[in-house]
Amino acid sequence: MSKIPFNCNNLSGKLRQNEPMSKHTTWRVGGAAEWFYEPSNVKDLSHFLQQLPTNMPIFWLGLGSNLLVRDGGIKGVVILTAGLLNNIRLLDNHQLYVEAGVSSAKVARFAVREQLAGCEFLAGIPGTFGGALAMNAGAWGQTTWELVKEVATLDNQGNFHKRSEMDYAISYRSVKGAKNEWFTAATLQLTANNTQQKTRQIRDLLKQRNESQPIGLANAGSVFRNPVGDYAARLIEKAGWKGHCVGEACVSEKHANFIINHGGAKAVEIEDLIQQITVSIMKNYGIQLIPEVHIVGEY
Repeated sequence: MSKIPFNCNNLSGKLRQNEPMSKHTTWRVGGAAEWFYEPSNVKDLSHFLQQLPTNMPIFWLGLGSNLLVRDGGIKGVVILTAGLLNNIRLLDNHQLYVEAGVSSAKVARFAVREQLAGCEFLAGIPGTFGGALAMNAGAWGQTTWELVKEVATLDNQGNFHKRSEMDYAISYRSVKGAKNEWFTAATLQLTANNTQQKTRQIRDLLKQRNESQPIGLANAGSVFRNPVGDYAARLIEKAGWKGHCVGEACVSEKHANFIINHGGAKAVEIEDLIQQITVSIMKNYGIQLIPEVHIVGEY
């Protein structure tokens, strides 16, 4: 192992070098993270950030969905939040406090148990709530930031901040705010509900998801954003891409906006397939498909 380029004194988390990102992504592909840190708690995380060189690249990782890590891996340090920022609690006035490492599905279930409505759609969002905040994730006509009252963030010097939704420019699958800050928690405004009715609604939404999407296979969720007034899956299927493969990376026969790793795919094959589809849809329909998945790392 090469010399660690920062001070590890008084750290209680786990630091690894050359950690395979294929172990931490739902596509099960990706090269190694140069450094990989699992903080033991939020205080340890803040202390770790204070030790990093100012030019050290930082990548925040939740459950690894909606993410394509290239085969050359990630330079700098990857910080794992899943399993760390996992607190969720009820506040006054039908509000929830949710930390970034809580799974989106758990947020939906917790709200229903507390007889609150408004975030049932989160049951169908893969990944952590921090990821949902970062991309304004949505499903079935609703989006994450419709619920947000304020957020807590952590900057790359290890300092904590509180910000309102007014501090961010929010749009479809896009959230823009202060640079070099990462979400650690959010306060959500919900409404009172009928528990039995909302439990049934979540069950129906999940049934719809299971029937229409390739659940249980290695994928990263929807690959492309839906263009205005249309659906990416409809365009991709119409262009004849269902079942098309590059190596072991194949467009799902069940839902054309999903790409499946059938066991031995490389990240470069998935990215190549994404690029081919993008070119095809532009050529055939004059529509620029924009990837919803985040593509990161070195070739």
